Amino acid sequence: MPNDLSPTARALRTLEILRARPSTTAGELAVRLGVTERAARRYVGILREAGVPVESARGPHGGYRLGRGTRLPPVQFTQAEAVGLVMAVLGGQPAAADAGDLVGTALDKVVKALPEGVGRQAALLRSYASAAPDPHSARPDPAVTSELVEAVAAARRVSVTYRSEAGNEWEAEVDPWSVVVRHGRWYLLCHSHRADAIRTYRIDRVRAVRPTGGGFVPPRSLDPIAVLEKNLGLGWEFPTRVVFDAPLAEVAPWIRPPMGRLEPSGEGCLLEGSTRNPDMYAQEWLARIPFPFRVKAGKELRTAVAALGARFTAAATDRP
Repeated sequence: MPNDLSPTARALRTLEILRARPSTTAGELAVRLGVTERAARRYVGILREAGVPVESARGPHGGYRLGRGTRLPPVQFTQAEAVGLVMAVLGGQPAAADAGDLVGTALDKVVKALPEGVGRQAALLRSYASAAPDPHSARPDPAVTSELVEAVAAARRVSVTYRSEAGNEWEAEVDPWSVVVRHGRWYLLCHSHRADAIRTYRIDRVRAVRPTGGGFVPPRSLDPIAVLEKNLGLGWEFPTRVVFDAPLAEVAPWIRPPMGRLEPSGEGCLLEGSTRNPDMYAQEWLARIPFPFRVKAGKELRTAVAALGARFTAAATDRP
């Protein structure tokens, strides 16, 4: 941090640190502020003199924390931050360019609340940027997402109503472990009591969430992204088992997590997973991989691959 900041600026920075990380010690504050511990205590004193209730506690888990009811200063953006925020929202949800969209309405309020000098470029971008919709994106219901996030935070078991891509609907009682966003898709990582297994549900397909009154203990040292990627391709109706005649390192960049788990096998590698749509698996996923492969198991996938091969063979002949 630059050493030419004023005491007031450092005090405000101290407030930001305590808001983000309660129980911060004087030593930790000093490191974050780039000052001595004595100076860090002085900035805490400035906050207290200004009426900000900063509490302190001794012991191994002690440190400074903000008292209850603390009124924080309004959020301030630089021009670059404001423009970056608008770009991120429009990039993630193109419909936010329309004033009638829920997120678009919220974004409009944020832009209008910015000081004129900071918000001018953000307002121009908000008014004139046109964002094409992503045909593959799917936006979950904010209310449903909020309920799931609350259940994750409270370690509260819930019952969800889920509708598959084919339109089948069912109820499942789940322990919601985490909400994960990956490549623009929102997933609920959970333990399904209906299947007695880990499941990854797309949140845009969750129709309703109801508390069950029960709780759960989340797995220790859970890495939500790693577990999600490991399980995205499991649990579907049709099993798949594909062997590639190429090293794993070369094949891996072509494999999407929903295709299954890729592991070394002899001089090549093995992709094991499952799918609800063998035709899509063959046409959209396997057909684009530039390495020889064999469908070792999964009669439905083998049939889909054979049909696709016959189509391409027919297309390459001169016969009508």
